[in-house]
Amino acid sequence: MSYPPDPNNPYNQPQQPQQPPQPGYGYPQQAPPAAGYGYPQQPPQQQPAYGVPQQQAYGYAPAPGTLQANNGYISIAQLGTVKLATMGQRFLARLIDGLAVSAVIALVMALGLASALGIVKETDDCSSYRYGSASYNDCLQQQQDAAAGFLATMMIMIAVLAVFNLLYEWLMVSFAGATLGKLALGLRVVKENTGQVPGLGGGFIRFIIPIVGAFLCYIGALLVYLSPFFDNSGKLQGWHDRAAGTLVIKK
Repeated sequence: MSYPPDPNNPYNQPQQPQQPPQPGYGYPQQAPPAAGYGYPQQPPQQQPAYGVPQQQAYGYAPAPGTLQANNGYISIAQLGTVKLATMGQRFLARLIDGLAVSAVIALVMALGLASALGIVKETDDCSSYRYGSASYNDCLQQQQDAAAGFLATMMIMIAVLAVFNLLYEWLMVSFAGATLGKLALGLRVVKENTGQVPGLGGGFIRFIIPIVGAFLCYIGALLVYLSPFFDNSGKLQGWHDRAAGTLVIKK
């Protein structure tokens, strides 16, 4: 069966494949293929922001306890990269704590002295009684009882202050990770390996070491508080921090 000839090809000549139009004037030019054409192109890497540790900016966290290079940052488990508290901040926090404790000590001492002086004031002057009489002996006994009461009042006052100082430093650091001074400056004491508060054991160790040093005319306690200056690791850990495994950070 024959078909009528194609009007566009009356002689039934084989047709050549059409070539795409060559770009000329007025046609957009295609950019040459980049090197490695046909392979997935890697997205451009973004530079880390200024002031952000590079390891954190590139999307992976350093190992816990890793100190960042010369910028005061450290990586702590469950907290990420945090800033260490400076010695100036720690000194100001200790100063605020000292003022708070001193105010409580002054109040307790005032109450204790007032009570002790009231006991002494109630005693009579034995010179008005005849020596050797029953009234004279009763007066002497009354004075002895007043002196014993004064001494007992002073001892109770000292015990109250010691217990207050123990509970203030120990319990607040153990459960809150900070005293009033540290809270005022945004500082916190945490365990280096977990990032949690020190707990009763760590808080007690951190508290008792300066107290033991205070028995040497308080020189030992002063050395403990200054010992972060001697820390070659750059973590500003004092001797009490190393014993308790703690760090002081800025929240």
